[in-house]
Amino acid sequence: MYFRHLVVCVLLGALVAAIPAQPRAAKPTRLVKISGFIQHLTWSPDGKTFLFTRIHAGKMGLWTVNADGAELTQLLPKAPMPHFDGAWSPDSKCIVFVYDILQGTDGKLQLDVMNADGTSQKNLLPHKNFFEESPRFSPDGKKIAWTSTRNKNQDIWVMDADGSNQKALTTDLAMDNAPAWSPDGKQIAFASARSGNFDIWVMNADGSGQKRLTSDPKLDSWPVWSPDGRRIAFTSHRDDNYEIYVMNPDGSGQQNVSQHSASDHWATWSPDSRRLAWISNRDGEYAIYVADVGK
Repeated sequence: MYFRHLVVCVLLGALVAAIPAQPRAAKPTRLVKISGFIQHLTWSPDGKTFLFTRIHAGKMGLWTVNADGAELTQLLPKAPMPHFDGAWSPDSKCIVFVYDILQGTDGKLQLDVMNADGTSQKNLLPHKNFFEESPRFSPDGKKIAWTSTRNKNQDIWVMDADGSNQKALTTDLAMDNAPAWSPDGKQIAFASARSGNFDIWVMNADGSGQKRLTSDPKLDSWPVWSPDGRRIAFTSHRDDNYEIYVMNPDGSGQQNVSQHSASDHWATWSPDSRRLAWISNRDGEYAIYVADVGK
């Protein structure tokens, strides 16, 4: 009888061990509530500041808040046009962003740059009948990847940081957008609809070697590479609401780290790659949350 009981216990133990462990949800801390709609969250490389897009008092613009939740600041309070989707330079001293030259209800999206405090705004890439969006500095600050419609649909392009030497990296008939550099500058993750819905893809920095990383029938988008290069965070709708997922750079190990019924999106990494911040409305209004996700 004892032997039979022992065999049963061993078999049950082996069966349990074979069941994949369910990922635990991160336990986020609310950093600061921000009235109005917010999106495009990004953590400065020096770890001191969050940059985001906010719709406030009927205007869309770029705002910052300190990493401790203090000093909520509007960067271009006198700007007459909408501006959004900013990204930090590697030294945290400069911001590249989308500036919308509105004519009536028609938007004309161009790329501008400014100092991190909102001074010295200037145009980098003018609007010439194309939408220019999602600009991202390379890790060495010498190049900018962005999304452009100059080939009739959204593609990923790259140029020198001064706006010269523009080159298309993707030419697929489907939409490609939301570029994100690997920390070594050798690869770019992006979202693509070429499989019928948006998935996360990756390619070499010259556009070669394009490879699909996610294949869920629901939307996966807005990838962001951890500074240590070991993980990619992204937003997914595969659970019928927006959640934050993390995976290895080869697409393996996909895990839901937010696990909440509210809308969680626009993930961004801390400089030490141990924490993720994202935007959520889980407490009834939009706020920035920060969670320790280990390394």
